[in-house]
Amino acid sequence: MKKVLIVAAATGLMSLAACNTTPAANNTAENTVEALENGADLLQNEAAGATNEAGAILENAAETLDNAAANVAE
Repeated sequence: MKKVLIVAAATGLMSLAACNTTPAANNTAENTVEALENGADLLQNEAAGATNEAGAILENAAETLDNAAANVAE
């Protein structure tokens, strides 16, 4: 569970870092989107095997990462 939270925190920080800078190339934005989507997938997979409350928290975090990925893609 700690690993999941660390990954979620790291991807959240990456999304914040991406928002504060103008990417030098489109690859930077694409890489950020891919990392956020991978983090969301990881959280969704963990949520599938978790208890109801923990699963809901992980699903919420996954949705947040998906939304961050959509914002970076724009």
